[in-house]
Amino acid sequence: MNEAFDAQHHQALQKDDAGLMEEILALLTVRAVGDPYSDDGSFAATLESLPSGLRAMSATHWLDISLTLDSITWHFGNFGEPHLVALTEAGLHELGLHDLAGCFREAKELMVPLLANRTEADGDPYEILERKDLEAEGDIIDRKAWELHESGSGKSLIYEAWTRYTRQHPELVFGE
Repeated sequence: MNEAFDAQHHQALQKDDAGLMEEILALLTVRAVGDPYSDDGSFAATLESLPSGLRAMSATHWLDISLTLDSITWHFGNFGEPHLVALTEAGLHELGLHDLAGCFREAKELMVPLLANRTEADGDPYEILERKDLEAEGDIIDRKAWELHESGSGKSLIYEAWTRYTRQHPELVFGE
């Protein structure tokens, strides 16, 4: 690696967690381009070119948003493209979030078949769960995911994992 690259990322690692998170988000803004809502696989294909840690962060970013605004079951209604789903699950494992990855897998196994042939007339993921009499099962998975998500210091478990991972493996995040 070149010296300027090393110095820049050494500076990033010297920042507190909030400052390091700003560095990571700036890097994702530049490197993880595309439409995560697309169902054509193009966003996931873009992520494949990223270093493994940065790829994990980009894929799990959208899950963090879903857990904050909606739920893990709802997540698949917005971000259910199969390759992105696979990258998200792999990303959770890469970041050491194995319990959340297990919960993600449970939600995937419930939601992907239900949403596979969804049309606009079918409604949102919650309506589909209700019609299929699977609302209670979905609620159990959602509650488990929210509990895990909130089990960190009170902020995002996923984002806390990002900063911890970056400090442990900067080359897998900042790699050239």
